[in-house]
Amino acid sequence: MRAAVLHETGQDKLEVLDDVEAVGFGPGRVRIRIRATGLCHSDLSAMNGVLPQPAPFVPGHEGAGEIVEVGDGVSHLKPGDRVVVCWLPPCGACPACKRGQSQLCLAGFMNAGTPNFKRPGGDVFGFAGTGTFAEEVVVDAGCAVPMPEDVPFDIAALIGCGVTTGLGAAINTAQVRAGSSVAVIGCGGVGISAIQGARLQGAAEIVAVDPVPGRREAALRFGATKAVGPDELPDAKQQITAGEGFDYVFEVVGRSATARTAYENTRRGGTLVIVGAGAMDDNFQLNMFELFFDEKRILPSLYGGGDVLRSYERTVALWRAGRIDLEGLITHRVPLAEINEALDQMRTGTALRTCIEL
Repeated sequence: MRAAVLHETGQDKLEVLDDVEAVGFGPGRVRIRIRATGLCHSDLSAMNGVLPQPAPFVPGHEGAGEIVEVGDGVSHLKPGDRVVVCWLPPCGACPACKRGQSQLCLAGFMNAGTPNFKRPGGDVFGFAGTGTFAEEVVVDAGCAVPMPEDVPFDIAALIGCGVTTGLGAAINTAQVRAGSSVAVIGCGGVGISAIQGARLQGAAEIVAVDPVPGRREAALRFGATKAVGPDELPDAKQQITAGEGFDYVFEVVGRSATARTAYENTRRGGTLVIVGAGAMDDNFQLNMFELFFDEKRILPSLYGGGDVLRSYERTVALWRAGRIDLEGLITHRVPLAEINEALDQMRTGTALRTCIEL
């Protein structure tokens, strides 16, 4: 089958090969025919080494498709079922799951070090234990979450990561209050979803911050009340909050420099939400006095900061009701053969989300 492979960490292009085989099928596992997958910035971060991932590997973790085959012991799925790939499936039995923090379940990470594919030359891993830039993938049955028939594959794919992450940051993690002021730094697919979440929660002012003009224009369509470049943020802070700072600031870039900017633009007693996935050696620094004196809440948000499966259901309900726009997030579509074009679209900021169709 065909799959896009990164041979070595640090390479900036993928090679689309037709000699890749999905492996690991057996009891408790399922084989999925991928129909659509989104390109998330985390895929780029794994490619350049910001996020740890053994190589060679097939990127992609935001996918949807159909069940081809189910292993022994899998009773809730059957061939032909439409599913979304969940890269961080809750096991339901660990301490984190029992506490109601299933987004912190580590069971899914245990698969990240096991090869999902093989080629004549040897084993190939799947990013985050999945690897959706492939025509087929074999995963634990818990990674395959049923999707209703009326949800198109491209929409389902977005729900698998970016939309769930952004919406959840505003709804689950921050619990944005009605009438509040919000700033979102970084307005790709996840940042736009955070903007939609803040709008759903009733935020009065939502400032989108991004260096790319096209993304700023898009943010206004999705619910931002103002869109500015990074150097315009101080003026927006002064105009909207009289210099006090925003009630909520979302950092959706994953860098210590933007996290520091987000902290400085959060009002005293306000909430800073860290959504971007950054590098292990990129340290975010605060002095002990400001940490004590400002009393700002710093809340990391992993995968939307809540029950992932419930978040999927909520997103589908909101989409059906017309309360959120998911179709508009997909600004580009490419076949798998043109995956490197999609990477360039992500790097230059010309795409909110590119859908790779298989």
